[in-house]
Amino acid sequence: MRVTMTLPPFFPGPHPDTVRTSSGRVLDVPPGWILVPPGDPGLTRRVKAAGDHWLVQEKVGRKLFSRGVWAARETVERLRNDLAAERSTATYARRRETDTKRREAKQADYVEDFATAVVRFLAFHARHAGIAEQLARAVAAHATPVGSGTVARTQRIPIERRAEAAVIAWLRHQTTGYDSMKIARVKGKRREVRRMLAERSRELLGAYRRGESVAATCPLAQTFAPAPTKRG
Repeated sequence: MRVTMTLPPFFPGPHPDTVRTSSGRVLDVPPGWILVPPGDPGLTRRVKAAGDHWLVQEKVGRKLFSRGVWAARETVERLRNDLAAERSTATYARRRETDTKRREAKQADYVEDFATAVVRFLAFHARHAGIAEQLARAVAAHATPVGSGTVARTQRIPIERRAEAAVIAWLRHQTTGYDSMKIARVKGKRREVRRMLAERSRELLGAYRRGESVAATCPLAQTFAPAPTKRG
């Protein structure tokens, strides 16, 4: 029985046919290997399960991104041909359509659940219920798309906390000057600015929760102000 060694992920090397280990050592890719780029999860899974391979990742900021999988050319080509043959069948097409509909239904349900969680977090007074609904829809539309990488997509925290974080993030970008701020490149400074803006956002939400009259200059009111009627 063939034993496949599972190696830790590598990082991109200084040259196209090299990789770098976590300790910084540069290795040449084995002869006859090719890189399977990311983008086809089905092929990637089969390549990783088929035998020896090198997974390559790259850290950008705090996130790790796949840069592909190195494996023997013969293995990759065989699996790619097998997969292409399977994907050309009517059975595969029907299964794909069913899976797509199921994912779309699941996503639609999550968007609704998330928007409801946002409304609960906002807890606006009845006189501002309309803005609460508009804000919830806007936040959900921004935060819930699959692959968006936002806090709304994480499963590590309850949906109530996801909703709160998504609202604060949306307000930071839409109702403050955060995106155009020049923040000193000092450790902790950006976090400090975000914390300050989050407090401003919570103060803004407080006025809506208490049912206070809101000035027309309020950035949230301006965002959801009805479009002016054109006179014919």
